[in-house]
Amino acid sequence: MIKIGVVYHSVSGCSKALAEAIVEGIHSRDGCEGVGLEIRGEKIQQGRFDDQALLRQLDQCEAIALGSPTFMGTVSAQFKAFMDAASERYGDRSWLDKLATGFTVGSHFSGDQLATIRTLQVFAAQMGMLWVPLDILPSQDPQGRNRGGCQSGLVAVAEGAGEIHELDRLTGVQLGRRMGALAQRFSGSGVEPSS
Repeated sequence: MIKIGVVYHSVSGCSKALAEAIVEGIHSRDGCEGVGLEIRGEKIQQGRFDDQALLRQLDQCEAIALGSPTFMGTVSAQFKAFMDAASERYGDRSWLDKLATGFTVGSHFSGDQLATIRTLQVFAAQMGMLWVPLDILPSQDPQGRNRGGCQSGLVAVAEGAGEIHELDRLTGVQLGRRMGALAQRFSGSGVEPSS
C-alpha cells in the first residue's frame, strides 16, 4: 500500500475541506492510502512545533501534500512552525525524492495565494522533494475545475466559514488522484496512471 500524507493547518475549516478532497482522490486509486494529518495549535510551544508522531507518520509516506490557508501573503504561522520542525529532516535528507504538492485557500481570487504555493514549493525543494503541479488546464476542463487557473498547486477561494466551492473540491480530488498515480509510477508498482 502506498501512503500519501496530507498535512495541513486549518482555521475556518476550508483547508481541512481541501485536505479531505485530496485524501478522497488518493483513495480512488487502488493501492493508495491517503492520511490526513492536521497541524494543531496546542502542539506549538514557545513558537516551536513539537509533534514527533505526526513527523514520523510523514517519514513513512512516499508522497506529501502540504496545505495552509493564506495569511498575509504566505502560510499561517502554525504551518511555518511545522516547516521549521520538519527541517530537522533536511540534514539527513530523509524526505529526499518524496513527491510533494501544495494547496491553499484565501478570501479572494487575488489574495496572494500563489505566494503561499511558492513558499510550499521552496520548502519542498529545500527538503529535496519532487514537486507535482496540477494537470488541469482551466480553460479546457469540461468540468470547470482549477477555476483560479494556478498550475503550480491548488488555489481555492473560501465560500464561507468552513465552506469551499464545489469546483475547488473537485480540483482537490483530481490532485489527490494525480499524486496517487505518480506515487505508484515512482514506486515501480507497474500501475499506469489515469486521469
